[in-house]
Amino acid sequence: MNTALRITAFTAALAAAFGLALGVGHATGTGPAKPGPAAAHAGHDPAGEAAADRLPGGLQVSERGYTLSLDRPFVTAGSPTDLRFRILGADGKPVTAYQQQHEKELHLIVAPRDLSTFQHLHPVLAADGTWSAPTAVPAAGEYRVFADFTPAGASEGLTLGADLHAAGDLRPAPLPDTGRTATVDGYTVTLGGDLTPGRSSHLTLDVSKDGAPVTDLQPYLGAYGHLVALRAGDLAYLHVHPDTTTPGPGIGFTTTAPSGGGYRLFLDFRHQGTVRTAAFTVTADGSAAPAPAATTATQEPTVGHQH
Repeated sequence: MNTALRITAFTAALAAAFGLALGVGHATGTGPAKPGPAAAHAGHDPAGEAAADRLPGGLQVSERGYTLSLDRPFVTAGSPTDLRFRILGADGKPVTAYQQQHEKELHLIVAPRDLSTFQHLHPVLAADGTWSAPTAVPAAGEYRVFADFTPAGASEGLTLGADLHAAGDLRPAPLPDTGRTATVDGYTVTLGGDLTPGRSSHLTLDVSKDGAPVTDLQPYLGAYGHLVALRAGDLAYLHVHPDTTTPGPGIGFTTTAPSGGGYRLFLDFRHQGTVRTAAFTVTADGSAAPAPAATTATQEPTVGHQH
């Protein structure tokens, strides 16, 4: 993932500023015995420093000779679909060999322009270079598909983005106002720290259940948590992993936001065999988005996983 936005130590999705707006994702599987420090891959740098000479990841359909090609960029909202795509090389031929990053050869993210939902998928690669992932987008609108990968033999990975159009009854909505606490399946996730544009910032995510800290988080894709951040407006993308190597309750990240403005953060964490996702709306200016009048938000964005 190429990007000028860097985050290293925390866990969840794609936007950068904080608050609450609960997200819930469910998945099962087994992870490695113990994750180590985060390793660099597409759009991720453990140092947390922004790459000033590069655009954030996901803004381009083609980069460094590689192109993301969707077989069918038009779908119907609410209907199951087999999302198929290829990564084309500079010669126009599909790429068939990839390096594994965080236990997968390619990570696929699907999110609408209003950032109300989030899907983290792991498609299957056919011998001819075609990737496929069964999914369904929940509502009509314009979506962005992000492919996060490292070709075999490449020194670093990248993230390409392409538009996906979903037909149906379109009802766009603004980013949800959130606070610093998200409740997911009985778990409480509390966000600490602030984002300041152009400056390295430290974020923490504390996970608790029934009022007690969770100290036995399980590895998920080689780390105790994953964070995807999407910038409102252009959906600049960042997939980051914590430098924390202990199983909770706190997960830490160091990040540099490339600009001010609103972000959505999606944090994946695994406990008792299930992956859950907490979602936050944040503003990169050192202050969290205001909480709603009620004590906690009742709206839960759709969050999905596939493995």
